[in-house]
Amino acid sequence: MNPTRNLRISLFFLVALLIIGCGGYMSIEGWTLIDSLYMTVITVSTVGFKEVFALSPAGRLFTICLIIFGVSFIAYGAGSIVQFMVEGQLRSILGRRKLEKQISKLRNHYIICGYGRIGTHICHELESKPVPFVVVEKEPAKVQRLSEEGTLFVNGDATLDDTLIAAGIRNAKGLVTAVTSDTENVYITLTARGLNPDLFILARASEEASETKLKRAGANKVISPYVMGAARMAQAILRPSVVDFIEIATAGKNYELQLEESRIAADSALVGKDLIASGIRKDLGIIVVGVKKDDGQMLFNPSPATIIDAGDVLITLGEPAAIENLERIATSKA
Repeated sequence: MNPTRNLRISLFFLVALLIIGCGGYMSIEGWTLIDSLYMTVITVSTVGFKEVFALSPAGRLFTICLIIFGVSFIAYGAGSIVQFMVEGQLRSILGRRKLEKQISKLRNHYIICGYGRIGTHICHELESKPVPFVVVEKEPAKVQRLSEEGTLFVNGDATLDDTLIAAGIRNAKGLVTAVTSDTENVYITLTARGLNPDLFILARASEEASETKLKRAGANKVISPYVMGAARMAQAILRPSVVDFIEIATAGKNYELQLEESRIAADSALVGKDLIASGIRKDLGIIVVGVKKDDGQMLFNPSPATIIDAGDVLITLGEPAAIENLERIATSKA
């Protein structure tokens, strides 16, 4: 049974027992309310004080019944309180250990620092893929929300080494620092880069001057939501059709077209083939918009003769089902 329900039942019976005891002594012995309450309390608690007044035979019989029921309910109530306290702490400890065990098993995951408006949207996008991630948050209200949603999280300050280590930073693929303070974002970036030199770090910048500092601290990419939002709004006025197309292609919600990227594995059947021989356009009906080579070079609108190498990232446009087929071919053995 739920320990909270047990506790409520115990309190209800205790109050009921006091009311019955007071009513019994008042009706049987004719005592005042305060004398009846005092007698009920010392009887139920079995402290052994002397009776207020001498009891009649009926009063003694009533007292015997009150002691029997009182001791039973007091024992039940004490047990409920202990159960409530112990089980609550045990649940918290066991829940935390289960969470830590799940986080320790993660590999190539992302760490999201900050569960505000931007961090929440990032988590929802990662969940839709799905991509494994852990949230680092220190505000109690947001931590409670993460717990209720069943999201993996670490309760702590992301600027501290121990917090990021608990989030599995040494096994992580990337980190997103999306807290509202640029100063904290710089400290988080510095801490993360020191713990994992190979980590991809995406940082949020509220001020334009902070972008340079974040890159110096070790961020691979810095994004200003305000600048990006303003540019998107301006483009919606200047090039509305282009914006509509990009929104449809990048939404990832099973629309007719989807813009996606696929990394070519070393043992993929596509390695060594040119785009026309790969059959990506002919067989899958996918348009290759660009190719990002392993050295970082970006080829826009690549020619059909472009050779696909291991580690290349193909930026493609096509139907979701076709994109999924390409993902399988890009990662499957030749």
